Amino acid sequence: MHILFRADSSSTIGTGHIMRDLVLAAQLHKDDPHTKISFATQDLDGNINHKILEAGYQVIPLHSDAKEELLSVLDSKHIEMLIIDHYGIDHEYESFIKKNSKAKILVFDDNYKKHDCDILLNHNIYADSKKYKGLVPQECELRCGKKYTLLRDEFLKEKKKKNRTTKKKVRHLFLAMGGADTKNLNIKILKVLKNFKKIKVDVVTTTANKNINELKDYVKDKKWIQVHVNSDKVAKLMRNSDLAIVTPSVTLNEVSFMGLPFIAIKTASNQNDMYDFLKKKKYPTLKKFDKKDLQKHLSAILKKLDNE
Repeated sequence: MHILFRADSSSTIGTGHIMRDLVLAAQLHKDDPHTKISFATQDLDGNINHKILEAGYQVIPLHSDAKEELLSVLDSKHIEMLIIDHYGIDHEYESFIKKNSKAKILVFDDNYKKHDCDILLNHNIYADSKKYKGLVPQECELRCGKKYTLLRDEFLKEKKKKNRTTKKKVRHLFLAMGGADTKNLNIKILKVLKNFKKIKVDVVTTTANKNINELKDYVKDKKWIQVHVNSDKVAKLMRNSDLAIVTPSVTLNEVSFMGLPFIAIKTASNQNDMYDFLKKKKYPTLKKFDKKDLQKHLSAILKKLDNE
């Protein structure tokens, strides 16, 4: 079977789509080692296409988002399943592919959008299959919720290890504002954190972050901060942390799995459903960055940890 993933990454889009696709690709290959997997993606500024190649998959370069170009790839490569993880591909686009191709379509969805697909995957902890009534074909297979959450092997392995102890002289914080940190919030958050004593911070980012040099310059004389670029030890960093400050995105699924207390700061509209879910559950959330609100949440959580 030849499976094609259609996804992009860049300094604007971020890296989350490709990273979760690689997890699914690994699962599919494990289920059937004979499965051939390729990625159709554009060469956008700040992309992480090298991650696809490092994982051993073929990258088929696209020059546009045009449905005709993708259809040509499906035909020429004899694709049997197309996996779409792209906010720019809508119901109309999917219908065109279904009408003109024999490939089955699996679509990632995070925001309860209308789709024309054979399988829909919403692997977020907030996902509710009932909300897709009338949005997908009747015969569409729905895969929703934490049962389907995509987690890299590193998280499964680290979860089994001894839990971190809460009685510590120094608190460890995990900070990740997305691989691209499109709002350039890492430094603003670090400036709030410097007001707290006895803390160490691990900042996780990637080369897709346009502000990475500014970040490195800011932390170079601060021993309490360590920046991790393109890290493959994210699960270990989470396990060794007492608190996470993240966006309400795919990363939140990982934080939840690891059982790590967190503060979620919304940075994009596609995080609305996760944000609303967390707010309803009364988790510490910020609709946008606000240093006073962040400081308030931090003080409350750190105090609670110290009293445990």
